[in-house]
Amino acid sequence: MYEPAQGYTKLLRAEFLQKNEEPAYIPGRTSVVRPEDYEHQDLLPRFPNLRWDPLEEVPYVEKGLLGHPEFKNLLEAATDVFDYNPKIGTEIHGVNLATLTDAQKNDLARLISTRGVVFFRNQKDFGIDDQRKLGQYFGTLHKHATTSVPRRAGFEDVHVVYTDEKSKEQRAYFTPTFLWHSDVTYEIQPPSYTSLKVLTGPPRGGGGDTLWSSQYAAYDVMSSHMQKYLEQLTALHSSELQAEGSRALGRPVRREPIITEHPIIRTHPLTGWKSLFFNPGFVKAIVGIPKTESDAIIRYLNEVISTTQEFHVRFQWNKNDVAYWDNRICNHSASYGFAPHRRHAVRVACQAERPVLDHNGTSQEDELSAKYGLPKVNKDGSGTSNYND
Repeated sequence: MYEPAQGYTKLLRAEFLQKNEEPAYIPGRTSVVRPEDYEHQDLLPRFPNLRWDPLEEVPYVEKGLLGHPEFKNLLEAATDVFDYNPKIGTEIHGVNLATLTDAQKNDLARLISTRGVVFFRNQKDFGIDDQRKLGQYFGTLHKHATTSVPRRAGFEDVHVVYTDEKSKEQRAYFTPTFLWHSDVTYEIQPPSYTSLKVLTGPPRGGGGDTLWSSQYAAYDVMSSHMQKYLEQLTALHSSELQAEGSRALGRPVRREPIITEHPIIRTHPLTGWKSLFFNPGFVKAIVGIPKTESDAIIRYLNEVISTTQEFHVRFQWNKNDVAYWDNRICNHSASYGFAPHRRHAVRVACQAERPVLDHNGTSQEDELSAKYGLPKVNKDGSGTSNYND
């Protein structure tokens, strides 16, 4: 039986084919751009065969302590500010990261320490020199032992993220849970303030998003019994897997792999809030308990981090967008499925203090609930409820 609507659709499709034009919209498809004269040649990846000594402890000063409690210096130039959800993620418009005053930098550190990750759109003036300079204001820049660095000499403290149409698909090699991580937590002083700028990426709807999760909220979602239990424990963070992967690909390992013991719960030096300090990517074991127990706790924490949607934020990148986050209180994860688009980004991170637990630290959720008169969160799951959403 002839359907007029079907006939009309066929007619439209025939007209498109006759004109040799692509439809204005194709579900699940985006245009691939491959510029012949790429503007960021000097920031393309390389793997220099260098050898570095083990990292030694360096001084760290928390610049966020100098920031205004209401971030007034940073936000005076903002045209819009909004949160992605109550737990994590804030986007600011109208602020140019390349021209921040010291007072604004201090406010930025304070805001990142509070919100976990802060996003800035279209930071075309914020070049790699500016990115490194801002990172150096916050602390000593970290040099990664295995990942790629820019072609430009002397920029070994910049980490390059790069995928193009020739890159091998990586999705099958990792479980989605394993992809969640906080950067280089195996170091004796893992990073605090970390920036990632996307130089080139898939167009809107083309994939390549990044997700972050709040470790403040991961601590708060647990029962007081679990919190007290984990506060007694430490975990081993290892770089061995990264080193093995690099060597298997014939790439240099610039610093020998290490295993470092850190507390599972740490306290932030600025906010005083306790957070989980654990990630699926680098933690290999929990110290002082049987392996069966360690494995069970690791599986539990992996699930908390990767599946608790209320403290996740997902960011859809555009060219020249910047994310600035605090690795002490966030995990993050890449997402695949954007091939064959080119995705090129540069990351700068500064080393922070050694992770420590202050037992006098507080809960973000409890403190803010008391401040704003919010109801106490129920943590008793033994009752019955009708899920309806």
